[in-house]
Amino acid sequence: MILYPAIDLKDGQAVRLLRGEMEKATVFSDDPAAQARAFVEAGCEWLHLVDLNGAFAGTPVNAAPVEAILAACDVPAQLGGGIRDMATIESWLSKGLARVILGTVAVENPALVRDAARAFPGQVAVGIDAREGRVATKGWAEETDVDATDLARSFEDAGVAAIIYTDINRDGAMQGPNVEATAALARAVQIPVIASGGVSSLADLIALRDCGVALNGAISGRALYDGALDLRQALAALAD
Repeated sequence: MILYPAIDLKDGQAVRLLRGEMEKATVFSDDPAAQARAFVEAGCEWLHLVDLNGAFAGTPVNAAPVEAILAACDVPAQLGGGIRDMATIESWLSKGLARVILGTVAVENPALVRDAARAFPGQVAVGIDAREGRVATKGWAEETDVDATDLARSFEDAGVAAIIYTDINRDGAMQGPNVEATAALARAVQIPVIASGGVSSLADLIALRDCGVALNGAISGRALYDGALDLRQALAALAD
């Protein structure tokens, strides 16, 4: 199971939000590229990047720090936030991004997800962010009646590389991931699932790894910045 260190970008800085609320942002670094390098030096295999401003704006906002991270690091990176048309997908992948994450458009324009997955095999993931099992879009600001599992199943034959499932109520709260819901989603589809939201300790990672279904990975942000989770130790534990 891959551990994806998260770098969430707001106004050019690396931050963490509490349950997706922009006004509850804690700044952890004014130099996201330096933070990314630190994660890579600790041994991570992937980076998980989020353009928070972009998620609300519907178009990339933090392009400069993302490009700086890509230039500074030699591990693959995936990015979500404000990627809502083919031109933006093509642009990011041409800049060296390994994978784009499509969230809002997965609900509003599923045909784009399918077209992109066909055009860029292995480089398109679907981000499913949910509260109480219902999908939220546009930076989690808008609630929908779409069931998270139904949405995941709708892309079963689309060729997407992964589903990144975030339990919004757990995100940034340091209360542990929703292991049960994540495992249930992973059982419901053949697509690789990455867990996100609430991973705050080594025990949380082990619980996800041992949840009874193989997960592709888990994303952690605040716990790495706060020191509640040691990246080197976590990577070593997952390698055992």
